[in-house]
Amino acid sequence: MSKSFNTITHNTDDSGVTTLTIDRPNKLNALNDEVLNELAQFFKSVQVDKDLRAVIIKGAGDKAFAAGADIKELQELGNRSGRMASQKGQQIFQLIVDTRKPVIAAINGFALGGGLELAMACHMRIAGQDAVLGLPEVGLGLIPGYGGTQRLSELIGRSRALEMILTGKQISADEAFQMGLVNDVTDGDVYETAQSLADDILENGPIAIQSALKAVYHSGNQNGYQIEADLFGELCDTDDFIEGTTAFLEGRDPNFEGH
Repeated sequence: MSKSFNTITHNTDDSGVTTLTIDRPNKLNALNDEVLNELAQFFKSVQVDKDLRAVIIKGAGDKAFAAGADIKELQELGNRSGRMASQKGQQIFQLIVDTRKPVIAAINGFALGGGLELAMACHMRIAGQDAVLGLPEVGLGLIPGYGGTQRLSELIGRSRALEMILTGKQISADEAFQMGLVNDVTDGDVYETAQSLADDILENGPIAIQSALKAVYHSGNQNGYQIEADLFGELCDTDDFIEGTTAFLEGRDPNFEGH
């Protein structure tokens, strides 16, 4: 992907891991309308980019992953425009959820409001010890509007989600880990930890990774088991399946080619 943006940067390494940086450090990487539009453009192209195998999202600087939405833009909203803004944010973050390549949030500093909603739309989350997470929208007379009320309940359960949302309380990285909101907390470099996780994932069959993402996100749906069975069958017809099982029986590392 060669396209350049104004508020986000991206760079893909030799292993196919793309680092996407929200690049508004003087605004604590707040998600204004331009950032959301550029995130949408980026993720619409992810699935068709054959060189891109995984995405790590981080914030520029050391103070914030993304410290919420742009409050000045929020102040202009009314009933109709507010509903449209919420639906737009939901649709953009759903693009991330629906991406069939792993997306990892590397959370440093503040991940508040829309910033935490962005992190929750990622498939996995790694937090640094300095991370502070929360959904403080009720303090502004609002509720989370980019899918936060739904995804937080899915991740940590309704009772704890309600406590976080109704109080607007900010929590530490360790608290987030204990709740299951983040996958890991690191004392070291949060980006390097996310990179290590991406590298571990990419050692496995790429078609199987895509299928696993699809199957897991249908868990709890009425047709989830059927989708799992269909994908399992489809994978049995792939060259990656033959290579993986043959390599296992021969005691060597597999060489997956994504076919």
